[in-house]
Amino acid sequence: MEIIVANESHFKYAQIISDTITDSAKVRGTGIAQRTPEYIIKRLENGNAVIALDGDTFAGFCYIEVWGNKGYVANSGLIVHPDFRNQGLAKRIKKRIFELSKEKFPDAKIFGITTGLPVMKMNYELGYKPVTFSELTDDPDFWKGCQTCKNFDILTRTERKMCLCTGMLYDPVTKSKKKEKLNSKAFKRLKGIKENLFLKKKSK
Repeated sequence: MEIIVANESHFKYAQIISDTITDSAKVRGTGIAQRTPEYIIKRLENGNAVIALDGDTFAGFCYIEVWGNKGYVANSGLIVHPDFRNQGLAKRIKKRIFELSKEKFPDAKIFGITTGLPVMKMNYELGYKPVTFSELTDDPDFWKGCQTCKNFDILTRTERKMCLCTGMLYDPVTKSKKKEKLNSKAFKRLKGIKENLFLKKKSK
């Protein structure tokens, strides 16, 4: 199984990607925004997507959307074809699109909204945290993408404050500060150990 950054050579998979997303929404009975083949092609041609292939057979997909003048990016449309489910492929795709997002947009906050517990778990393991919708992008074009979801009326009634989806966010600034704090604590512990060893050696 190969998971690669998509490009124009993968246009031929646009229809099956679109159909798989639509079929999954019907089977699960939950809110999944539908995506047309034309919409998928735009993500394939700008290198903001990853595709999983078993030889020439489509297995899975996920893409990046950019919002708020590159201040926010979303990993959307995560899907695995029914023939390749229950093999851990979704987790591998999610990890690769997350890495691609950080490579292409290192300063952007990465977010997503989902009703799926497995996706929430994957997000949490990657460093996301649950947040209110007010902490996500306020770009109206992002929220227009929810119009094909069957729960869109809930989102509009609450003035985009809540829905059945859970919002999750990865903030690179917060993570960097946390890492610096941990490194500082580790340095202080190491310094303390060295000072104690020096004092013991000096007292002998």
